[in-house]
Amino acid sequence: MKTVGIIGGSGFIGSHTTKQFLEQGYKVKVSATDISKPEKYQHLKQLPNADHLEIVPLKVENKAQLQNFINGCDVVVHGGTPFKLDFEDAKAELFDPTIKGTENFLEIVNKAPQVKRVIFIASVAAYNTNFPMPAGNKNPNETVNENDTPYTSKESHPYAQAKFIANQTVSKFIEDNPNVGFEISSVSPTFVIGKQLSKREDSTSSGMQFLFKNKIAPNPFMQMMYDNDVEFAMVDVKDVANAIYKLTTKTGLHGKNYLLSSESWKISDISAMLNNEAPKGNGRVIYQNDAAKQDLNIEFSPALVALKAFNSK
Repeated sequence: MKTVGIIGGSGFIGSHTTKQFLEQGYKVKVSATDISKPEKYQHLKQLPNADHLEIVPLKVENKAQLQNFINGCDVVVHGGTPFKLDFEDAKAELFDPTIKGTENFLEIVNKAPQVKRVIFIASVAAYNTNFPMPAGNKNPNETVNENDTPYTSKESHPYAQAKFIANQTVSKFIEDNPNVGFEISSVSPTFVIGKQLSKREDSTSSGMQFLFKNKIAPNPFMQMMYDNDVEFAMVDVKDVANAIYKLTTKTGLHGKNYLLSSESWKISDISAMLNNEAPKGNGRVIYQNDAAKQDLNIEFSPALVALKAFNSK
């Protein structure tokens, strides 16, 4: 039985990824930043094959804990970076755990001979830190794909900037270590939607779906999106988990970073669909998903499927 370590394996994307690997017969090791708070990860113990699940304390800034976590893993999925829109200290809450955590992880995993595959859960911000707005060098009708020059701006949200820098850190590591003993691949999902597996109330993705459904604007950023009826590219959380698993089943994908996206819809239409109403517009694919479809044999679910799942009990 192979072992996969999933950093961030109890979060929104991480829980679905943990479920996917358990169903595929893996032993799964999941990190917990605070092992004393079982409400953060208790839901994982209700999953099928949970007898093959292990919860391990880990803060990515702690190299000793990282080494202990990675030890014995054949595959490691790194999705343990914070997704926060509201914060008090960008450096402490976003930049340090995202960038320093990535640097520490790469240093430690490079010394782990058993590891054969490393998957990073990156972000659409790896290609456009201005998301959900168009990249500064594109108009709203232009598409985005993996061959485009990534766009970043210091005016972008600190979360997006941190994810962009972390992705650049991974790319530089690959360039500087041509003979590394494992394959590294990444996925860059757009806005991830669908039903969370836990009852946690700290999921930004689920929180935003709730805000869109109820047309709530708790801050100027959200109000701006309503005022401009911003177009959002979305992807089903199940498709993200599937893509992560599929990356472990194929070789020859070292250095690849796949955009994961279904359609883009305006917020007014997203709100309508979340309220079981018919949208007035039409969805379109702005963030291209052809590479993931071809290499990983994935068919992306329509956004409506995941939005309906969010509403289900």
